[in-house]
Amino acid sequence: MTARPGAFAALLAVGLAWGLSTPLVKIGVEGGFAPLGVLLWQLCLSVALLGGWLGLRRVRGTDPGPLVPLRPAEARLYAAVAGLGIVGPHWISYTALGHLPAGVISIIVSMVPLFALPLALALGMERFRPQRALGLALGAMAVALLVVPQASLPGAAAAGFVLFAMLTPLCYAMEGAYVAGRASRHAGPLQTLLGGSTLGLVVVAPLAFVSGQAVTPWAAWGPAAAAVALSGLVSPLAYAGYVTLLRTTGPVFAAQVAYLVTASGMLWAMTLLGERYSGWIWAALALLFAGLFLVQPRPAPARREA
Repeated sequence: MTARPGAFAALLAVGLAWGLSTPLVKIGVEGGFAPLGVLLWQLCLSVALLGGWLGLRRVRGTDPGPLVPLRPAEARLYAAVAGLGIVGPHWISYTALGHLPAGVISIIVSMVPLFALPLALALGMERFRPQRALGLALGAMAVALLVVPQASLPGAAAAGFVLFAMLTPLCYAMEGAYVAGRASRHAGPLQTLLGGSTLGLVVVAPLAFVSGQAVTPWAAWGPAAAAVALSGLVSPLAYAGYVTLLRTTGPVFAAQVAYLVTASGMLWAMTLLGERYSGWIWAALALLFAGLFLVQPRPAPARREA
């Protein structure tokens, strides 16, 4: 599939919206919201938005069938999305946001392809290619630049939180490796996200309340609560836009959103949070972009049904 002129505007819009979510969560965390509290209300909004949209399509007859298919295969798919695509990586990155700049988290989260390729090679889903090995090496160099003392990260323990935050793209890569081989004719991308978000909400809600992290947004309304609410609206809308790009332009073009998400995340953080980065961090970003270019996706093979 080729990209139409309007697809570039859509790609930019999705990248700007998605990149905004990390600085918004940073505002929420700095304003007193704990990671599980942020995740709880994000999931509530995501389930409400996706459920409302898919329910409306069902009422109109645009998308007949169950709102969320509940066959055993789909249930396993939702569990993988909930654990590896939502709860795990979000909790990790939100925890790290309390100790690292939002721009650095934006760089780290975009490293998913650098973890996905070794997993795909180990599972026999990809073949070794020298240019991709070079891309992995550049990604490793980018990580090294982020943890050197000269990177001007806040606090002596920040380098440790960089390594902790690296678990986020690892989770996403593991989710991708699982989902890639399990296409489903019964659950589309938005239905899968709704199923995963609903299951994630079932897991996170009791944990947030028991741990005392379930701050009620309307009881503590202010800039932090507004930022958390906006991040909960932006993420599912950006994902829906990304799914639309995948369907209309193909995976190779849509994958370029990773560059925009990272760059816009840093620009949003500079604008909203006043963050400024050392030359080491900008160099890490340049190495990462070069690595992502070399580890770009190829057209996906046919996948078996879940």
